[in-house]
Amino acid sequence: MGDIRKNFHLILLILSFVGIVDSVYLTYEHYAPSSHIICPEFSIIDCGKVIKGPYSEIYGIPLSILGLIFYLFFFVLIFLIKKYQVRVFKYFAILSSSFAFLFSIYLVYLQLFVIGAICIYCMLSALTSTSLFIISLNYFEEERKGLVAIKVGWLYRNIFKKMFFMIDAEIVHENMLSFGELSGRSNLIKKITEFFFLHNDKILSQKIVDINFERPIGLAAGFDYEAKLTQFLPSLGFGFATVGTITNLPYEGNPKPRLGRLPNSKSLLVNKGFKNEGAEVIAKKLSKLEFNYAQGVSIGRSNSEKLDSQKKSVDDVVSAFKTFEKNKVGNKYYELNISCPNLIHGNVDFYNPNNLDELLSKVGNLKIKKPILIKMPIEKSDREVLAMLKVIVKHKIAGVIFGNLQKDRKHKSLVKEEVNKFKMGFFSGKPTFERSNELIKLAYKKFGKKLVIIGCGGVFSAEDAYTKIKLGASLIQLITGLIYQGPQLVSEINLGLLDLLKKDEYKNISEAEGVDSK
Repeated sequence: MGDIRKNFHLILLILSFVGIVDSVYLTYEHYAPSSHIICPEFSIIDCGKVIKGPYSEIYGIPLSILGLIFYLFFFVLIFLIKKYQVRVFKYFAILSSSFAFLFSIYLVYLQLFVIGAICIYCMLSALTSTSLFIISLNYFEEERKGLVAIKVGWLYRNIFKKMFFMIDAEIVHENMLSFGELSGRSNLIKKITEFFFLHNDKILSQKIVDINFERPIGLAAGFDYEAKLTQFLPSLGFGFATVGTITNLPYEGNPKPRLGRLPNSKSLLVNKGFKNEGAEVIAKKLSKLEFNYAQGVSIGRSNSEKLDSQKKSVDDVVSAFKTFEKNKVGNKYYELNISCPNLIHGNVDFYNPNNLDELLSKVGNLKIKKPILIKMPIEKSDREVLAMLKVIVKHKIAGVIFGNLQKDRKHKSLVKEEVNKFKMGFFSGKPTFERSNELIKLAYKKFGKKLVIIGCGGVFSAEDAYTKIKLGASLIQLITGLIYQGPQLVSEINLGLLDLLKKDEYKNISEAEGVDSK
């Protein structure tokens, strides 16, 4: 396949030349006063009837001349692509070959069902344009997926999002989870989705804490708390994803509203409080599945009034870890979420270094072999965060995630009128972006050699992701960007990162990590 791909330019040029010769001959025969066309007489084959018939022209222009113009244009286009590698030329190649392919289908339909005759030279042109279309789709892979992302993004933002935003946010969310679960059960849907959205490139591939991450964008905890999307997310281009947050005890969720939209703030109101079915149910569900990307599980303290002490809270978290380990779930890593601001039961937190130290000691005693990452708050001061990080590195934790929700309801990025609609809960998306970046930089400068850093918060584009990477993040997580930009966002970011990395002359994404923090 590799040798064939090296010759794709030549193949496209040869096919274009065949189309040119074919179109020239058809044009000559169209205008010739008497037909001497070489055409075998067999059943439905009648070249003259097609070439000189009433359907051989559009507004007085022979179809063969239109075909000649297309093939000449495509021949020159491939020559320019070969010489200059300009992406816009590749877009034109895909679009023009797509149009020619669709038009060929129409012309074949005319021959078979309207004219009642077939011209072998016209069919040769249809076969040629179809070959150009198929080869272009496969050869110009990045551009194909880029065009699809542009189209899907436009449709989502201008049509579907407007429809979804007329419905309660939590209802839409639950339905999207169910749709994703059904899609994940269909190999056909997954293959089609992969064809248009999944892109693998060694530039984006990394091995981090002995885990292969083929792509750097992951789904953050908080979205798939029912473990419904694990089989479908890789097809969209995700390189990893985290189920949860899952707690030892099930929780039905905080009082509604648990989810809301702040469009002008590019944010979501989140007030779920670790809504989930509990560790036992989710662990058994996941134990029956296999994953073809890096699947993670987020674990947090149960949102229960019974956990009214530090000891009970620690024991609760440890029990959740034990449940997943007992069920031999095939996840690659764990996240320990110590930063959910929506827990309404109990008055215990793990921000205090002594409390955090006790928690990590008890978790460490479990001798879990899989890497553990800590989901961090963003509302704490630099001093408080550094104190927490000192405890974390002492326990040989693999890394940290910056970070969780924005608790400051007066933050400059939040529109006051939107915030006032919600009395409870805190905010995701763009209001978290700036502080997340500050903490990524802080952690990288102080502990970059000891901790893997995952950037999370306000990622709406490849540029947003690249900003976090250059500040010190090895990987990126998102949720809110999907809601506002559309399901194609991950594909857009992966392709955009490729362009940004190539522009900066990096051979691998890891080379860009922390360049703005050194």
